[in-house]
Amino acid sequence: MERRRLGAVVTAVFIAMQLLCACEKLGTETKEPVHVGLTCYNQSDTFLEQMIECFREELEELEHDATEVTITIRDACGSQRTQNDQVKELIDAGCNVLCVNLVDRADPSEIIDLAREADVPIIFFNREPVAEDLMQWDRLYYVGAHAEQSGMMQGALAADVIEADSRIDRNRDGKIQYVILEGEPGHQDAIIRTEDAVDTLINRGVMLEKLSCGIANWNRAQAQNRMMQMISEYQNRIELVLANNDDMALGAVDAYKKLNYTESALPVFFGIDGTDVGLQAVVDGELSATVYNDKEGQAQVMAKLADALVSGKGMDGIALERGRYVYVPYAKVTVENVGEFLRRQY
Repeated sequence: MERRRLGAVVTAVFIAMQLLCACEKLGTETKEPVHVGLTCYNQSDTFLEQMIECFREELEELEHDATEVTITIRDACGSQRTQNDQVKELIDAGCNVLCVNLVDRADPSEIIDLAREADVPIIFFNREPVAEDLMQWDRLYYVGAHAEQSGMMQGALAADVIEADSRIDRNRDGKIQYVILEGEPGHQDAIIRTEDAVDTLINRGVMLEKLSCGIANWNRAQAQNRMMQMISEYQNRIELVLANNDDMALGAVDAYKKLNYTESALPVFFGIDGTDVGLQAVVDGELSATVYNDKEGQAQVMAKLADALVSGKGMDGIALERGRYVYVPYAKVTVENVGEFLRRQY
């Protein structure tokens, strides 16, 4: 009897030790929770809204890998002061990684100081900080795309269409009269997109005459109003509309629709971003082409980087330029290949 009791005790101790070891093993495999705090310059921006949704989906994939993930999103509504306050709030709420789409790319110092004091890394996205600012601390990163590439692609797409259809030069003067719809005044990406699109057209041998440039702050309604003013001034002289994003290109289309212009009297329109509505406009023939800003690719990189910064693992698998930057390539979208990009939405 005593031997049986002793055997039972030994067996119980052995099982308990096995369970304890198993629990310890599980404990070492459990990843630290990822609490993302995200603030963007204006969530009503169509591209940003869709990119943030892609980012949510990528974070959900992390949860499938046994990582607890939460995300808190704040909209700065165009105010840098508001965004600074939001960053402090997100840090105080326990976020251990920040994703920041700057209101003012030249004014991130307060945000950086707050994050450094709390030792919370920052992933800036879509609006690239000045290089010197990104070097203020070794836990600052940027995910986005090269603005130069988008402008060059837009110019190349426009040149292709103009070379293929002589009717675009409606007044037969050998020049293409064009207008620009630009994002914010002084915004780096807006300036670069405009300059490189025009330079590419010129380098392709397209003779141009600039009629006007209007600031529409990336907004479709503002672009419609600006385009209405340009049409009022230049009537049917406008042959080409280059817009810094799809929403502004579609705002220009809206203006012509409102004025009941016939199809033969319309200029050709080009956007950038490849938003859902922009892609559909290419399908419908309202935009001649657009340039795809790979929101899915950028969102995937941001999620992987956020996880690696919190866990301390996986940084080797992220291709960083100069140790800080990830640039995801743009792509040309035409009526011939638009279906490929539409499929990415589902």
